[in-house]
Order: sequence, then structure tokens, then C-alpha cells
Amino acid sequence: MTTLMTLTTETRDIPIVAPEAPFPGRKTVRGWLLPLCSKSTVLPLLLLAFDFALFFGAIAATVLLTPAWAKIGMGLVAGFIIGRLFILGHDACHQSFTPHRRLNRVLGRLAFLPSLTPYSLWDIGHNLVHHGQTNLKGFDFVWAPFSLEEFQALSPTRRILERIYRSGWLPGLYYFIEMWWLRMYFPNKTYMGARRPAFVWDGLLVSVFAVLWIGLLAWAAQYSQQSMVLTIGAGFLVPFVFWNFMIGFVVYAHHTHTAVAWYDNKAEWTRAQPYVTTTVHLIFRFRVGALMHHIMEHTAHHLDMGIPLYRLKEAQKFLEVHLPGRIIVQPFSWRWYFKTAQLCKLYDFQAKRWLDFHGHPTSPALAAAH
Repeated sequence: MTTLMTLTTETRDIPIVAPEAPFPGRKTVRGWLLPLCSKSTVLPLLLLAFDFALFFGAIAATVLLTPAWAKIGMGLVAGFIIGRLFILGHDACHQSFTPHRRLNRVLGRLAFLPSLTPYSLWDIGHNLVHHGQTNLKGFDFVWAPFSLEEFQALSPTRRILERIYRSGWLPGLYYFIEMWWLRMYFPNKTYMGARRPAFVWDGLLVSVFAVLWIGLLAWAAQYSQQSMVLTIGAGFLVPFVFWNFMIGFVVYAHHTHTAVAWYDNKAEWTRAQPYVTTTVHLIFRFRVGALMHHIMEHTAHHLDMGIPLYRLKEAQKFLEVHLPGRIIVQPFSWRWYFKTAQLCKLYDFQAKRWLDFHGHPTSPALAAAH
């Protein structure tokens, strides 16, 4: 049986690698995607300006609208727009937003302000750790599952917290505590051993933004003789809580699936070349993926962080055509999401399968497939 076919384009022959063929290597596949790494300057600036206009408009609406339900509703909208801005900042932090490194650093910090994300700390935790060692336990900490032995060794309180995190209902609590509070907002040495001036300055930057944000809402409430609690709650707390749930859900769904393998041995992880098998391409109805700046085309993003978000859809389609059977494509439904949360509690790193909290297998072993 032929394991390698070719697809002729206008300029070259690009192979379609059959599922049973060896993975051609990350460098090779990235070479195929190189034409999709070209970046614009004008388009990113327009995207950022548009999303900031939406954000400030939604926050203003939480003050100008009178009914409490309308204020809270616009607060939820503002939270979603914070997510859109964060995705733009995420691209800038990867240096894939515009062709200009200094401009990317400035735009990234601006886009991260509404989510109160310190740019330099996100850069370390996300670019170097998460992308550099995706799904490698002990290095990549993002939604890393415990083994049965690790879970049983936890304190009773921490075991309860893990059950809450992986219930499917509170992904935002996980992100807020485990990622933002412990690792990004003035983290202590336990979570960030190195201390750099940029970490402090970026923490101060988002803190000043938060103070100004809350202060302006308080002034607006007093000036318009509205409830200060309701105004600050709808204009600051609701958007920030929604944002945490949004990012917690997105990151969980990107790397948690019964077909996704985790590793606790770096040599094994390296041999597996898990560049396209440790992320999930979630497909949403009603163009929700486009509303989220195509961050759900996540396989292409992990294979090459240099692909800008405005080219990810094309890059993802390319990978799914040329690497059939390797890309995990999952049509989204809440039924699938909560079923995944029910199945994926702990992990057997030897057999590469998910377990429940009692250690019983809940998914097929992937050891032979990776």
C-alpha cells in the first residue's frame, strides 16, 4: 500500500502523508507552511482598534443602560471582547501579529490590559514552557493531569479542588487560581524562580489599568447617581469573571481529549514528535470560531507559532489535507464537552489513557498509537 502521495500546486509538489507513514518532521511541515507566515501591519492595527472600540463601547453601556439585566448582559459581552483582545495580544507575544518586533511588544501589552495579563510573564509561561514542551508533564503545567499516585498524595483540600477544576463547570476557577494568580500576578519563587524587572513592571502596568478602570466606573456611578456596587460589578467584575471562564474553557478544550496523549518522559515525548497530536481543532457552529479570531484552529498554531491568526484557518485546512488521520478534529457540543470532563480526570502515563478519580480506565490506551 502506498504511504506517500503528492498534491501538485502551482509551484511545487507537496506530499500527502498517509496515517501509517512516519511523521515527516516539524521542520519539513513548517517549510510547507512558510508561505502562510507572511505578516501585515495595517490589518492587525485595524483589528486591535476595532476590538478596543467594542470593549470601551460595551463598558460604557454597563454605565449608560439602566436595567440591571442590561448592565450585566453588556458586562458579559465585554468579557467576550476581552477574550478577543487577548487573542490579538497572544499573537503579538508570539511575534506573529505584525512584522515588527518592537511594535508587537507594544501592541501585545496594550491588548493584554483588559484581561490584566502581565505580558512578560505570559511570554515565559506560554511561549517557552507551554509551546516548548506541550503536554510534557513536569514542564507544561497547563491543565496537566495528575497520575493516580500523585492525586492520592495530595492533601484532602487539594483533591477537592482538583475535582472542582475537572468537573467541567468551573474552568475559570482553574485559570484564575492556577495560572493567573499563582503564575502571572506577582508570582512568588515557588512558581517563578527567576525575578526580572519586566515581571514587576508588567504587573504594575496591569494593576494601574485595573485601578483606573474601577476608578472610572466608580466616578461614573457617583456622577450618574447609580449604585456603585452594581456599576463596578457589571462593568469590571462580570467581564473579568467571564474572561476567566472563557480562557479556562478554551485552554482546557485545546489539550483535553480522549485521543490526546500526555507524557511524563522527555525522551518518549521527543520520539513521539507530538507536534500535531497534542492539540484539538474544535469546530463551532454559527461562525463562533471566526468571532474568536480563529484561535480554535489550534493545531496549526502549535505547529508554527509564526503563523498569524488571520492565516490560521488556511494553515489548519492545509494540515488536515496533507496529514490525514493525525489531526484531532472535534465538532463542539456541550454534550461532548461534559462527557470529556467526565472521562478525563487522571492520567495513566504508561498506557497513555485517561482514568477516573478511582484509577479506573475511561479511554482506550494510546501507547501503541504514539
